Amino acid sequence: MLRTLFLQAPSFDGFDGGAGARYQARREVKSYWYPTWLAQPAALVENSRLIDAPPHDQGIDYVAPLAKDYDLVVLHTSTPSFASDVKTIEALKAVNPNLKAGLIGAKVAVDADGSMKAAPCVDFVARNEFDFTIKEVADDHNWADIKGLSYRNSSGVIVHNPDRAILENMDSLPFVTPVYKRDLTIENYFIGYLKHPYISIYTGRGCKSHCTFCLWPQTVGGHRYRTRSVGHVIEEIAWAQKAFPQVKEFFFDDDTFTDDLPRAEAIARELGKLGVTWSCNAKANVPRQTLKIMKDGGLRLLLVGYESGDQQILYNIKKGMRIEVAERFTKDCHELGIAIHGTFILGLPGETTETIQKTVEWASKINPHTIQVSLAAPYPGTFLYDQAVENGWLDADHAELVDEQGHQIAPLHYPHLSHDEIFDSVETFYKRFYLRPRKIGSMVGEMVTVPGMMQRRLREGAEFFDFMRKRRRVAA
Repeated sequence: MLRTLFLQAPSFDGFDGGAGARYQARREVKSYWYPTWLAQPAALVENSRLIDAPPHDQGIDYVAPLAKDYDLVVLHTSTPSFASDVKTIEALKAVNPNLKAGLIGAKVAVDADGSMKAAPCVDFVARNEFDFTIKEVADDHNWADIKGLSYRNSSGVIVHNPDRAILENMDSLPFVTPVYKRDLTIENYFIGYLKHPYISIYTGRGCKSHCTFCLWPQTVGGHRYRTRSVGHVIEEIAWAQKAFPQVKEFFFDDDTFTDDLPRAEAIARELGKLGVTWSCNAKANVPRQTLKIMKDGGLRLLLVGYESGDQQILYNIKKGMRIEVAERFTKDCHELGIAIHGTFILGLPGETTETIQKTVEWASKINPHTIQVSLAAPYPGTFLYDQAVENGWLDADHAELVDEQGHQIAPLHYPHLSHDEIFDSVETFYKRFYLRPRKIGSMVGEMVTVPGMMQRRLREGAEFFDFMRKRRRVAA
């Protein structure tokens, strides 16, 4: 077995590039998702180590000298971080020329050949669902026999082995939380709408929806929701509950945890017996009776991708959501006491100045507890990317999706709507949503009544306005 290092490499300051991040970028308020998709193969490889450099403030000066202690390094990469990840590999190999280096992630899953040609220092990439592919590499199997692997042979020729079959038995994957316990400082992970400290895990992979912009189902997870058994999930939460007594909330990061309603209800009932507080991703169509069961089982918050308040845009992106259904769902959540973190995307196909205005007004009307406003990002491998290239909406100088500081840019533009108009609308959206008397009053009430919330919200507010100032300066 090769001595193996799993690495989320240092890149932009404050960059959240973990696989749990829906958008790999610096965010308005400091946030870090767990590197779960690195932790999963790390859990399979005995005596491996996981380093998540960004949240632990570990720069290249810390990471590079470690190369001498390992035979193999595996990095998770993304379109925004690819160039800096390649530089990290070069630095590691300068210390240890015999080190074998590989990449995982959506970027290399959809363009293994192009990624390797662009990075001669990369010895291999593991395509698509890569857990057992990486385990076989770490177990020192012959690379020619490993399915799902693309690699350079002894002549330097890039070889693409046959695909690996999609994983059906999700219970065959070991828990990731012991890797968190061993290698990560969980207090370094922040998400503005989750209690701190929190822990996130996956209970399944894949999503039945076909949203044109969504990265993971179109590149790695697929559109069939494959799940761990209820008992397997509950066993891990029970273990983590004892291992991390300081954790205040568990988050299930499945693309859409509510894709299987009977299973969601069964997990909720068992979580209720454990007495944990938990949250998850959900589509805005969960029936009230299921919401009630989940709430009774300890559910605190749902992360809901509303995306837009314009029905035609939702049709354009194949969201499969009707405005009136989303409104009824949101009303049910408010009445049941379930908080919502609503996410919105500006610059999707069909966007106009009028639809942006409509979405801002609709968001204020349905009034989720908190919101996140992102810029439409056409990641390679998605339908949106192909659509943008075909229609000339994406310029070559915007293809990396972030600027030199790691901020999200507005990569798409339309004949009637410029990059700048879309970019500027994000700040307008935030201000109009949060600077309403009703919202200000609720936030002040929360800060006064919830222990620790005053300090947290003041810190987040300072981070937000500082981020916006820097963002405007870079844009100018």
